[in-house]
Amino acid sequence: MSAFTDIIKEQKWDLALIIVGIAGLALSFVSETFEAAVWIPVLVCGTPIIFGAIVGMVEEFDITADVLVSIAIVASYLIGQPEAAAEIAIIMQIGSFLEEATVSRANSGIRALIEMKPKTARIVTDDGERTVDVDDVRVGHTVRVMPGETIPVDGTVVSGNTSVDASIVTGESVPIDVTVGDTVSGGSVNMYGSVDIRVDRTGDDSTIARMAKLLENADAGRSKIVKTADRWARYIVVIAMAVSILTYVFTKDIYRSVTVLVVFCPCALILATPTAILAASGNLSRKGILVKDGAAMENIASVDTVLMDKTGTLTTGDVRCVGFVSTSDVDSGRIARMVASVERRSEHPLGKAMASHVPEAKDPEDFEYMPGKGVRGTVDGSIVIAGNRRLMEELCPVNLDPTIEESNADLEKGRTVVYAGIDGKTVGYAILSDTVRPSSRRAVADMKNLGLDTIMITGDSRRVAGTVRDSLGLDDAVWECLPEDKLGIVERMEAGRNICMVGDGINDAPSLRRADVGIAMGGVGSDMAMDAADIIVADDDISRIPSIVRMGRRTLLTIKVGIAFSLTLNTAAMLLAVLGLMGPIAGALVHNIGSVIVIIGAAMLMRYDCWNEPEEIKGGCPPTPGSA
Repeated sequence: MSAFTDIIKEQKWDLALIIVGIAGLALSFVSETFEAAVWIPVLVCGTPIIFGAIVGMVEEFDITADVLVSIAIVASYLIGQPEAAAEIAIIMQIGSFLEEATVSRANSGIRALIEMKPKTARIVTDDGERTVDVDDVRVGHTVRVMPGETIPVDGTVVSGNTSVDASIVTGESVPIDVTVGDTVSGGSVNMYGSVDIRVDRTGDDSTIARMAKLLENADAGRSKIVKTADRWARYIVVIAMAVSILTYVFTKDIYRSVTVLVVFCPCALILATPTAILAASGNLSRKGILVKDGAAMENIASVDTVLMDKTGTLTTGDVRCVGFVSTSDVDSGRIARMVASVERRSEHPLGKAMASHVPEAKDPEDFEYMPGKGVRGTVDGSIVIAGNRRLMEELCPVNLDPTIEESNADLEKGRTVVYAGIDGKTVGYAILSDTVRPSSRRAVADMKNLGLDTIMITGDSRRVAGTVRDSLGLDDAVWECLPEDKLGIVERMEAGRNICMVGDGINDAPSLRRADVGIAMGGVGSDMAMDAADIIVADDDISRIPSIVRMGRRTLLTIKVGIAFSLTLNTAAMLLAVLGLMGPIAGALVHNIGSVIVIIGAAMLMRYDCWNEPEEIKGGCPPTPGSA
């Protein structure tokens, strides 16, 4: 009921025009005294249509469906049928109202996000608490949130324990327990305990503001099928005018000509795609999936290959350092301190894990991050390098034992090696362990059930990649990839495949942008990855990917059915009009009924359940061997 009320409030002027128009038409039928009232619906409902058609032709040189309706309204008046002109104008205005109502309903997610943002916040200072406007909150402030209140900012819990309802942000229906050190997003609801939160993001940088902006910027007009439909619509307008003229030439019946203009308007054709994409995007947004580009809903339907980054996507990215091993006369403890020091400036999950292994490590000098390779810095006057084999071969190949990975029992478990070099010599390595996401195996099995090829791309070694590939049942894996390697893989595979790239980090951004569809894991993902992607999964749950594919396929099917229906209806109605079996008023009714049917079909996507996995997936699937 609230959604209906919102629509009425937003479109009160359109509804008022319809009511006034209907009242004027009804009054004109009461007696000849009020016959002139027939002009009321023509003026209040027909004038906006005619004005819009003129503006479109003059400013944009665009012949739209409104041109046909405008000609039909004017022609009805000229042939002495003002009632027909009034009724066509009212019916068209009602159709426009229904179209706007559907769009408004699809955008309800944006309204919900905006409404969830609190107006004020409670700041904690040395002098106590004070309530301020949320726009006055700054990064570094401490905000106190009481039970039942909506969290106003993105930040880190510094005091207290509670559970938060983050469903508006991530779509996760189960409350999340948080304690000191955990991060929380604005828009989440604090359910139980009082917590103090250190502000990390505010204003336009906050999660809620960014989500709302992404939803508003979802551009259905960029879809290829939208452009095709628009081009067909222009042809249909020209064809309708030609058929109308020829009908009058051969039949000398102006009623038939006017009816042809009314029934052959391609409104349903034009509406089929944007309404379907808006409805599908609205459905996904309720589950924490943000569609930035409407064309992605079309493209994801034809995807046949899914490329996935490993760390942070298939795995949790919660890496821990198992320990350090010396392969030289340098003590492993010193190696640990030196590497942890240089990694203190790193933002990579592996670097953070190594830095946390030795908390007392000092900051390095002359720090340099080399994407896809490692890091370099100066510690206690020594040049320390930490990275993969490729980096070691470039900068300090001395004592690099090619059998290290094969000879260490820990590495048989698929753990990751980061080599350490000091002053040009390879002195040892760190052993790190990542955790596969619990949902990854089910997600991969579900993707394969949909007929998708699943390929992992990682910068890790062949052994690590093979272990993860086999445990998840992936079709293939590519290892030791730099960011440019990932981009090159996407470019090479595009020749014969439709590619979906899934990633979360800065080094995934180029390949996310290049792929037919880029999907970013938004919770742990970098801003650059999210900017480059077409779709963002807010809760990092990779099991959402198959659901997105199912929604894309249903959306494309809905669009095709809508277009086919509109073309069939228009053609049939035009033939009836040419044969004199349908008049202008009946034509206007048929035209709008067709548009409403297409809109209703698209709106059904808002309730389409793409989240239920097939029965064979629900029970879990055993891993199958890979082929890399």
